[in-house]
Amino acid sequence: MTMPLRHPLPAGDPKPHAVVIGSGFGGLAAAARLCARGYQVTVLEKLDQPGGRARMFRQDGFCFDAGPTIITAPFVFEELWQFCGGKLSDDVTLVPMEPFYRLRFDDGSTFDASSDPEAMRREIARLSPGDVEGYERFFARSKTLYEIGFEEMGTMPYSSVMDLIKSVPDIVRLEGYRSIHGLVSSYIKDERVRIAFSFHPLFIGGNPYSASAIYGLIAYLERTFGVHYAMGGTHTLAQGMVRLIERQGGLIRFNAPVSEILLDGRTAKGVKLASGEEIAADIVVSNADSAWTYRNLLPDHARSKWSNAKLDRARYSMSLFVWYFGTRRRYDDVPHHTIVLGPRYKELLKDIFDTKILAEDFSLYLHRPTATDPSMAPDGCDAFYVLAPVPNLLGGTDWSGKAESYRQAIARRLSETVLPGLEQEIVTSKVMTPDDFRDELLSVHGAAFGLEPILLQSAYFRPHNKSEDIENLFLVGAGTHPGAGLPGVVTSARILDQVVPHASAFA
Repeated sequence: MTMPLRHPLPAGDPKPHAVVIGSGFGGLAAAARLCARGYQVTVLEKLDQPGGRARMFRQDGFCFDAGPTIITAPFVFEELWQFCGGKLSDDVTLVPMEPFYRLRFDDGSTFDASSDPEAMRREIARLSPGDVEGYERFFARSKTLYEIGFEEMGTMPYSSVMDLIKSVPDIVRLEGYRSIHGLVSSYIKDERVRIAFSFHPLFIGGNPYSASAIYGLIAYLERTFGVHYAMGGTHTLAQGMVRLIERQGGLIRFNAPVSEILLDGRTAKGVKLASGEEIAADIVVSNADSAWTYRNLLPDHARSKWSNAKLDRARYSMSLFVWYFGTRRRYDDVPHHTIVLGPRYKELLKDIFDTKILAEDFSLYLHRPTATDPSMAPDGCDAFYVLAPVPNLLGGTDWSGKAESYRQAIARRLSETVLPGLEQEIVTSKVMTPDDFRDELLSVHGAAFGLEPILLQSAYFRPHNKSEDIENLFLVGAGTHPGAGLPGVVTSARILDQVVPHASAFA
């Protein structure tokens, strides 16, 4: 029996209606593609601006990207704009970073990663001359990992066991069952250089000691396609995607949290907002956290594959403590991206991912967008954010009582290493804790990247892009295949082209 829901389309409009829950990059990319494929699209966003984790804070004349800051694989955005009949450069200006980022080890030594092959050899030789040849062999492996892992496996929908069976020989051949740190260590001996080529899963919520060796593809991806920054901040990329949707007739509603996916049996028929408003839809696409989608937006009786019991057994990514701050002076010797490593590495990762203890020490990612884009701060000032990987909320840390002392400890560490005199230069400050990931972004357990990207929670074993439980429900974003990170979430929307019915199917 058809539910008496309000339909936002004019009577007689032949287009089927797609509702997209959430305006993170996955949701925005899905909405843009569905518009181009003949759907009328409504995006429903809980917050007051687009982007999800990529929203922007403005405070005291400073602008802060809330989340993603590193743009790799710009071609996935160029393809999206082209698919929708436009050009990325119409809406967004991307500039390449050189170097990509600087790693500062606890002994004070540094490593600058860049797109220049000869410069990379020099950097490695400066730390460990004997590892240059091993790096060359690893880079050749990285190219193969990219061709198979990104271009082939990353774009498959993994809707059936047969998809998995087809991939098993490649997973075995590529040693995907090994950790990325283990793979890199088989080529490189110096631990600092090993870290430089294996830390990247931390950008998507993974532990380098347990994330699959397939993530070794990032070395080739970065060097071949570069690392970029969107002028005006990464949030401008989200704003550009909004314009891309609206030019095609799509609608985006803010301050519109969804409380329920409405069903007719086991078929999605629309959504209910927290306000009580009900909206009919032919298909529903959720860009919300996948565990949140299944646990909170659907009734227990409608789920068999992703039951509460299974979600309870799943492994969730780490969380993040993020401190946004502005200084009254500039630190012109600090590059755009810096990783400040602490005295422990493997042991700290064990504290974060396994025992879920908030350690006294930390490793930090420092973002200084004003190195490239002075418009992000008042004249003569610098805008920063510093990010510390921390345990998710299953660790039980009381962030309401811990946040300020933790921020102060990070400030001391930065002052001792790369930002001398920092405590006396701060003019604006804001923190984001795992509680905010849970409460504002609706991430289960405050896990900043959804399910942890281990092998048995990847590809076929991750929540599918086409829901296994509910007809006409589809998933995009970090919590589904292929996973977190800007290339991953935008690719998840491209995968929908293979699993969402053509608009004509609803005629």
